[in-house]
Amino acid sequence: MITGIKGVRIRRAAAVAGVGALLAGGALTAPAQAATAPSVSAKGAFMLNSATGSTLYSKYADTKRPMASTTKIMTARVVLSTPDLNLDRKVTIKQAYRDYVIAKGASTADLKTGDKVTIRQLLHAMLLPSGCDAAMALADTFGTGTTTSARTKSFISKMNAKADTLGLTNTHFDSFDGNSTQNTNYTTPRDLAKLARSAMKYSTFAGIVKKPKTVQYATTSTGGTRTYTWYNTNQLLGSYSGAIGVKTGTNTPSGPCLVFAATRNEKTVIGVLLNDQYRYTDAAKLLDYAFGTSSASTMQLRTLPKGAQRD
Repeated sequence: MITGIKGVRIRRAAAVAGVGALLAGGALTAPAQAATAPSVSAKGAFMLNSATGSTLYSKYADTKRPMASTTKIMTARVVLSTPDLNLDRKVTIKQAYRDYVIAKGASTADLKTGDKVTIRQLLHAMLLPSGCDAAMALADTFGTGTTTSARTKSFISKMNAKADTLGLTNTHFDSFDGNSTQNTNYTTPRDLAKLARSAMKYSTFAGIVKKPKTVQYATTSTGGTRTYTWYNTNQLLGSYSGAIGVKTGTNTPSGPCLVFAATRNEKTVIGVLLNDQYRYTDAAKLLDYAFGTSSASTMQLRTLPKGAQRD
């Protein structure tokens, strides 16, 4: 007879000493032993079941922390929820976007002034190489106002309004890309996981963040064609079996951050690690814990080519 633990068989016993409730010839069913939750070096961590929203792991889940470029998940979320969104709409890249990246020393998709790129391409440029130039282009395009400054400020207001709508009570944005302007760009592991869960429901978002690499073609100011090759800064992709996203983030106040997701056996989980110098190893440990597997110790990180953005 098979017990509650798959594949484990126990023999019938005529009697078991000290267990009066066991009937002769009956089966002894042993409950599955729960795995011990792993320890992670993150200052804050959280993991949930994507289907149900139930908590799978928690460490200082409601402590507010800066989130670096994981901010861009909300930037994408606001864009994708725009009524009558046309992902093929073209945007002309302004020199101001390049100047912003230089001034901030920020990660970039190296978008060229005058190039015409689609909203879909800007989402790729923001979410894979973590292009702050692309994030600014989206904020400038989807904000309202008569100047770039006014439009990007308006867009940030939309980000905060969306946070309220999603019930992210411990989250606030003061930037469109995680380069905080007033030290008031923060979230919690729980809020960020909820945001990622919401974003992953958009097929466009989910389809982009799972790509290790993309090649895109844009029209130049002179009518030619420019080729952009962008690599995903998330090295968990292609390293951990089943990984499907989501976003990296690193800057001085935030430390290394990672929002991650993976699917195995039709179970999808989403997790967050804030300020974790071992973010990829820790993500793999948490995923193993969720899936009941043990692949973290043998995982080999996908390497990024020379010149690719790091975040």
